[in-house]
Amino acid sequence: MYKRVLITNMGLSLMLSATSGWAAVTSCDNIMNKINTKLEHKEVTDYSLNVVSKDTKSSLRVVGVCEGGSKKVIYKKIHHAGKKADQDEQSANSDKSKSAE
Repeated sequence: MYKRVLITNMGLSLMLSATSGWAAVTSCDNIMNKINTKLEHKEVTDYSLNVVSKDTKSSLRVVGVCEGGSKKVIYKKIHHAGKKADQDEQSANSDKSKSAE
């Protein structure tokens, strides 16, 4: 009985280790598509995703790992100068109207 349990456990261990190694090698395109889908579902706009080497130093957020851990996907929020200028102008106009009262 003990041999049978031992052999079963060894078989399961080998199957799990082989499966986890296979699952870990995912293409970067596949990972980026999944991330894009999640971001679109959350209605996130104005962003970029870039694939870089795992050794690349960055202050940006790592949102995925691909190619067996040799690369990472980083997320960057894109700020448009036009939006900031419009907001500043609206704020300035709002301040002028308040001071005129």
